[in-house]
Amino acid sequence: MTETMQAPAPTGPANGDQLEVIADRRRLLSPRTWLPRGHHRPRVRKPLPLWVTVAVWMCLGLAALSIWTLFYAFALSGLQALRSQTELYAQFREELSLATAPLGGAISPGSPVAVIDAPQAGIHQLVVVEGTSAGQLQAGPGHRRDTPLPGQVGTSVLFGRSVMFGGPFSSIAALRPGQTLKVVTGQGTYSYTVEDVRRGGDRLPPPLASDGSRLELVSSEGSGWQSGWAPTHLVYVDALLKGQAGPSPPGRPAAISVAELPMHADAGALVLVVLWLQILIAAALAVVWLALRWGRWQAWAVGVPVVLACLWGLTSTAVQLLPNLL
Repeated sequence: MTETMQAPAPTGPANGDQLEVIADRRRLLSPRTWLPRGHHRPRVRKPLPLWVTVAVWMCLGLAALSIWTLFYAFALSGLQALRSQTELYAQFREELSLATAPLGGAISPGSPVAVIDAPQAGIHQLVVVEGTSAGQLQAGPGHRRDTPLPGQVGTSVLFGRSVMFGGPFSSIAALRPGQTLKVVTGQGTYSYTVEDVRRGGDRLPPPLASDGSRLELVSSEGSGWQSGWAPTHLVYVDALLKGQAGPSPPGRPAAISVAELPMHADAGALVLVVLWLQILIAAALAVVWLALRWGRWQAWAVGVPVVLACLWGLTSTAVQLLPNLL
């Protein structure tokens, strides 16, 4: 029979070299992981308390949400407005061809009512919608509902944003007296001549004749380092119609809500913001659950489009809580 060979046990006192050889043999035979001589075993960090982990993830989530909101407001909102303008232009063009474009009276908010063109102010074939709340001005310039439509007898007031959603009225202060604006409505094409550009506290334009028509453009502007992103005051452009004004059908609203006044927010959007926030949280939890069930990459492939859609809905609703002329 073959016997297992073992290293002979040292007899007598061992010198330093023998002790080192014995130590090396014991280290090799040890089941524990060993490191080369001169290296130390790394320290195992204790896991953070649960409340610290939750707080860190909440801070990271709020930071990411803030960055997304700024990116949406100053970049993506313009793309959304461009898409809305494309759809509204096609709709209004069809209504003009079928002679079904609104002429006055009670008009559904958000419906296209006119097309305005003012190249000197960077305005090129912009569709004007009915209503001036923050949500309605996301699609383009808005017509104040308690005033006649452009081209009709009286003063027609149009609101337009200066920063977000493409800033359609961001350059109306560049207009000068004598320049021309053109507006197309269901009643025809009208040409206006700029009278004045004014700010708060400036003298109001002279009274309008009984059969005259005036167009008033309203937007916001800032000064100094806030001029490009945080407007602080209003700017008005007054233009007088050249030619004969059309009739103004009855049925216009006698009053409008506070949300449709200049530099006011739509407080009614707060309910939708809370709803969208709940949907976003549910979508994020669903992605985490899918990552545990399916795997990380499968969850990302399915969850990222859903989360982005929820973020888009949340931010597009949340910006309605900001002043409508921003």
